[in-house]
Amino acid sequence: MKKTIQDINQRIHEGKATILTAEEVTSLVKDGEEPRAEDIDVVTTGTCGVMSGTAAIFHLPVSEPGTFKKAKNILLNGVPGFPGPCPNEWLGSVDLMIYGTSHSINDPQYGGGFLFKDLIKGKEIEIEVEDLDGNIINSTANLHDFGTAQMIGTRFAFKNYTAFINPSSNPISSIFNAVDMEGPFKGFSFSGCGELNPLQNDPQLNSIRIGGKLLINNSEGIFIGPGTRSSPEKPNMMLTADMKEMDHFYLGGFRTGAGPEVYNSVATAIPILNDDILKRTFIKNEDITLPISDIRGRHSVLSQTTYDVWNNVDERPTYEKDLCQRCETCLVEERCPTKAFQNHDLNLTKCFGCGMCAYSCPFSSFQMERGTVLMGWKGEMKELEVTCRQSDIKRARKLAEELKKRIRNEDFLL
Repeated sequence: MKKTIQDINQRIHEGKATILTAEEVTSLVKDGEEPRAEDIDVVTTGTCGVMSGTAAIFHLPVSEPGTFKKAKNILLNGVPGFPGPCPNEWLGSVDLMIYGTSHSINDPQYGGGFLFKDLIKGKEIEIEVEDLDGNIINSTANLHDFGTAQMIGTRFAFKNYTAFINPSSNPISSIFNAVDMEGPFKGFSFSGCGELNPLQNDPQLNSIRIGGKLLINNSEGIFIGPGTRSSPEKPNMMLTADMKEMDHFYLGGFRTGAGPEVYNSVATAIPILNDDILKRTFIKNEDITLPISDIRGRHSVLSQTTYDVWNNVDERPTYEKDLCQRCETCLVEERCPTKAFQNHDLNLTKCFGCGMCAYSCPFSSFQMERGTVLMGWKGEMKELEVTCRQSDIKRARKLAEELKKRIRNEDFLL
């Protein structure tokens, strides 16, 4: 059976469309059903994870017109930006680009991801501009004051990710783990949302077309085209959306062993025009290969597992307050990538489900089934404990459900 986008939009308008998430489709297949294109109209996908290729383009007020000619340097909450290319001479405002991976010059644990979250939450931020003559202009603003706040994702939502271990005896600092990764073989860090991930369900970009709509952090955005480092074997997406329409729940800063990074959430809609498109969404976690590399280099692939790492695990930890010893230096508070644990309190809204708390607490105050992975190494099998997830299946699933609701309510047409 073949359908058109117009056919599907008409069915949505009439309230007759069947809209499922990619996980729901896979669940049907696991139960022995064989869905057909005539049964399903739209499949939504989602992912959430550390996405280093994040930048924001801002136009923001700094002072009254005539105060300074042009900005030479700019800091937002201590995070450096890049003024230009528009000079805005004597207008008192600045155009700039800022990276989600940029680090504050004042606080090594604060960076662009945390800044973006603070802005979207409506917080007032500190602005410091150095003009061409070396004068310093200080001011404050919130996102409502900005003329432009546009996020650009230069490479989001890779189809294929790599997992990491440390086979050496020395701890290794890397963006691919929340803290320096201990070794040998004392942890396993991975990214990607498996069968729910957008490009696992449309790897050849047959449905996700240039100019097509999607959700970025719950803001309706546009697919610009393949992202940097994208290839047919390892595709990713270049995206853009208005930050003023974003929901701060879906993005933020994520501290790693090499400093703060940034995480985002993306959801896409796949119109089911024929059976071939639908069959691509049948993929299961246990069928998706996840290469395992030495954390000292992605080029050094040592073994492989599958996204079965998402099956039969906890999405969030449980905090057992009675077991907490109120340590003078709390390893969990020190290491939590999203600062979800502060002053002996776990904020589940901030929690990313990475597992670092359960791995770090010496008194088992945090309970969380994170799963294990078997890996062949020099003739023997090693069981590796998952210690860090740099993707959040809970946020990914929530955004895929949100997109499903928007389509059903005709707030997001294909």
